[in-house]
Amino acid sequence: MAEFSFELNDDQKAVREWIHGFAADVMRPAAAEWDEREETPWPIIQEAAKIGLYSLDFYAQQYFDPTGLGIPMTMEELFWGDAGLALSIVGTGLAAVGVLANGTEEQIGTWIPQMYGDANDVKVAAFCSSEPDAGSDVSAMRTRAVYDEAKDEWVINGTKTWATNGGIASVHVVVAAVDPGLGSKGHASFIIPPDTPGLSQGQKFKKHGIRASHTAEVVLDNVRVPGSCLLGGKEKLDERLARARERATAGGERLKNAAMATFEASRPAVGAMAVGTARAAYEVALDYAKTRQQFGRPIIDNQGVAFQLADMRTRIDASRLLVWRASWMAVNGKPFDSAEGSMSKLFASETAKTVTAQAVQILGGNGFTREYPVERMHRDAAIYTIFEGTSEIQRLVIARTLAGVPIR
Repeated sequence: MAEFSFELNDDQKAVREWIHGFAADVMRPAAAEWDEREETPWPIIQEAAKIGLYSLDFYAQQYFDPTGLGIPMTMEELFWGDAGLALSIVGTGLAAVGVLANGTEEQIGTWIPQMYGDANDVKVAAFCSSEPDAGSDVSAMRTRAVYDEAKDEWVINGTKTWATNGGIASVHVVVAAVDPGLGSKGHASFIIPPDTPGLSQGQKFKKHGIRASHTAEVVLDNVRVPGSCLLGGKEKLDERLARARERATAGGERLKNAAMATFEASRPAVGAMAVGTARAAYEVALDYAKTRQQFGRPIIDNQGVAFQLADMRTRIDASRLLVWRASWMAVNGKPFDSAEGSMSKLFASETAKTVTAQAVQILGGNGFTREYPVERMHRDAAIYTIFEGTSEIQRLVIARTLAGVPIR
């Protein structure tokens, strides 16, 4: 087990500088253009693939970093570059985590490489959980998977929404109810292979922020997949459902569902994304405050501005420490007895919204225009308190954990 440290080692520092260089030289110059276009930035993804930044090998190396800091460090630097472009680059990772959290070794080895493709033919993947009537309340999920025993196939019907890369993905990971009577305990995750008949893209959403990232509905109309596409396998699913039925009859404890397992593994990473966006806005505001002259002096000489910057920096550093702690705990098998993962996501997300708003205020009228990036950063920051569990859901998870109440 790695000791928890606030200091990156030499290898991690080198990787951080490498990612930072890509973010500064490739992402930032292109950020405003792709935000306006609201299209998937395939050329940027391909540039990341060419240098090995968008690849299974790179993310596996960071994911299995024994310090736990590889992923949050990566996310912070990419999202410092630009949130929309970064989400296009890392969005595949949520589907990959879904397979890692629930799949067999064979499924991991078969499907995750297909999610990324290669530098000459990049691919993306999508994780599909939310539905029009089932966002935070995953127990209300209506997408249904029925097993056809004669053909050893699963038949899936339903509509997913808010899916990053939905419809354009090579591989989709879909969460569906296999036993609706068990609520969230009756869910399972399925791989939908490339070009599977019956899967189509529904509405593509025009968004307030992270516009370069593709977000759409995914429609599943009698989609048939082989039994081998059930993550974890049918024997494991049958055992889990049997235990859930026994506990439901006995009024016992609730079990984690497939979607929750994925979100629990990814929440500190989302916190790191928020830290990156907040840090970017803070740096713009700090530079502006040092150079902007009013009444014969830089505006940072005014206590009202200086104190805002002090609060911004303090919240950013506190957020990073919460994210690092949760990431270290996760990789070293430490239980989140106080919902430390949700704490990190909650505080960092709220920090991103607060800090980007303060940055706009410090820049004044300039901050409200698209001539300066803080306007875009402020729009992008709004998503962090919404996706992968709203701030309200994080508070609910934390409160129930502290109270010893089971989480649905």
